[in-house]
Amino acid sequence: MDRFVIEGGTPLRGRTAVRPAKNALLPCLAAALLTRETIEFVDSAALGDIVSMLTMLEHLGAQVEGRPGGPLRVRVANGGGDLEAPYDLVRKMRASVLVLGPMVARYGRARVSLPGGCAIGARPIDQHLKGLAALGAEVRVEHGYVEVRASALTGGDVLFDRATVTGTENLLMAATLADGATTLRNAAREPEIIDLAELLAAMGARIEGAGTDTIQVEGVAVLHGARHGCIPDRIEAGTLLMAGCITGGDVTCAPAVPAHLEALLAKLREMGAEVTTGDGWIRAASPDGLASADVVTAAFPGFPTDLQAQFMALATQARGASTVKETIFENRFMHVPELMRMGADVSVEGNVAIVRGATGLTGAPVMASDLRASAGLVLAGLCAEGSTEVRRIYHLDRGYERLEERLSALGASVRRVTEGEK
Repeated sequence: MDRFVIEGGTPLRGRTAVRPAKNALLPCLAAALLTRETIEFVDSAALGDIVSMLTMLEHLGAQVEGRPGGPLRVRVANGGGDLEAPYDLVRKMRASVLVLGPMVARYGRARVSLPGGCAIGARPIDQHLKGLAALGAEVRVEHGYVEVRASALTGGDVLFDRATVTGTENLLMAATLADGATTLRNAAREPEIIDLAELLAAMGARIEGAGTDTIQVEGVAVLHGARHGCIPDRIEAGTLLMAGCITGGDVTCAPAVPAHLEALLAKLREMGAEVTTGDGWIRAASPDGLASADVVTAAFPGFPTDLQAQFMALATQARGASTVKETIFENRFMHVPELMRMGADVSVEGNVAIVRGATGLTGAPVMASDLRASAGLVLAGLCAEGSTEVRRIYHLDRGYERLEERLSALGASVRRVTEGEK
């Protein structure tokens, strides 16, 4: 089991590339199930979750050319076997549930294991199932599997009880091949949904309103192949920008879309960081230190929950007390005890954490509990005195491609150590 060993205290400086967004690639890969023709991806990311999704698609009959981290060609000419996404594949990644909508839309049936993923709280798929039922599908949940059947999906009106990103994506894909018009209300507005809609439109889908809370889809009989370049990963860009700031450095991320990170950039400016942006790039620097700030996580365009752990690490180095309120997931403060092992002054009550900053962190062995907690601990290690060992970085590899190499290129001392090495 690999781990990172980080020698902290070096300001990060330079320009770094941002890889295609994991959370855009995953639904776009699932969209390949909607057509017999080839979907070509201009680039991809070499991530554990991308490997898992490609393995899932191959199990379902896909032919995949290329490797994660480069261009990919995916073709699902025919459905595979019993059209089942089994537990052994789905348990590794919650986004596996994204194959449900496309499978039902194209084949009329699907059997998908209830999903797994990071241990950051319950993330039910009830809204996915409610939406498919509204499009005329018969839904059953038993023995840990979801079984959905529909001789033909029909357009309908879907009102999500709460905004759900993967639920919106699943229903958006299903509606493209439904008979008639579908309206998705209280839809999620994340940039990754717009990215998926652009791919579907290139495949021949008729979609209006992606990026708003009301999406309208006019179903078509057949979708065709397309070529697509996914958006840069806004969470990766935000992590790298905060890595620069937490070390008193100066980091530029490109490609990056400033509009995708407005909530974070506003907070960095509030804290006293120098933030400049341009067409396809973002720069953040903190030569004079940082002041405290408060954040409340929220659905886009609010402050991303996927940047909360990294922001908490950053807040340990800010003057004064910062308040972090988590509103999306109930168990997303699992990194707090590990930060405290490094000397952070953090108190938690319910879904609110108070971080008393300007703390001199010291290196320590710490354990990653989930993907974004891993990133938060890495950032803490970058500014800590001495050596920090971050264990269980397989979580990190689900969402960051060769992060140690890219941080090292910015001046950090980070090395990956495989079990058995010293």
